[in-house]
Amino acid sequence: MDKIIKITLGLFILILVAFTATAAYNAYVETAYRNSLASTYSYTLTLTTDSRLDNVTLFIPVPDDRAGNSPIVEQYSSHQIPQIPGSWKTTLFGTGKATLVKIGAASIIPPDGTSAAHPFTISVSTQVPSGTIIDTGDPVEKSAIFRPVQDLMNASCTGNMGTVQGSPGQECFTYDTALYADYQTDPNATVIIKSALTGTNSWKISGPESNEFQTDIGVTMHGRQHGWAVAQGYLEEGMGAYDNPVLPP
Repeated sequence: MDKIIKITLGLFILILVAFTATAAYNAYVETAYRNSLASTYSYTLTLTTDSRLDNVTLFIPVPDDRAGNSPIVEQYSSHQIPQIPGSWKTTLFGTGKATLVKIGAASIIPPDGTSAAHPFTISVSTQVPSGTIIDTGDPVEKSAIFRPVQDLMNASCTGNMGTVQGSPGQECFTYDTALYADYQTDPNATVIIKSALTGTNSWKISGPESNEFQTDIGVTMHGRQHGWAVAQGYLEEGMGAYDNPVLPP
């Protein structure tokens, strides 16, 4: 009987030690994840031209979620994007289906030596923290992206970040959205407008880990413009690690 009691007591102690160790480890993992977690949006907008543009008015999509919340709006509103030329006037518009930044400029004048072979590029960028964890596995439905998203179709992935344990699986898509351009220029001028967004969650437990999505839109236009143009979009989602702890609400 004493032997059975000793064995039972030993097993109980082993179970208690294992339970305590598991609980302590889980608590450590959650604390390390919570304390190191950072969610960030990185945004860029570029305009490339090989000719002078006059009387410029542009309406370009700014990423937002389905509720109209945009991580970039405050940066434009408070003039916290230092690369924006001083001659540009920027105003934000919400259409109910998308958020757009209106860019107005009397002229965009490239420097001497600009040509089709050596075009002039204006690039603005900003990186802003997200107040919540970014859903990088389904950004079209649950995160900020360029909108409206039309004709969303599966596509071959061109990125190389790949996936690791716990990932829902990297998926890639093409889609269409729209921007507005109105300016005077040489009939042979070429203007390229591009915008890109990356949403990233990063943390460190035993080592640095992260997951993210990337999307970009772009359109190439020739000669003077006066109207809406279709911008082609590309999206990669579900990239990186997804075996991170689930934090309680």
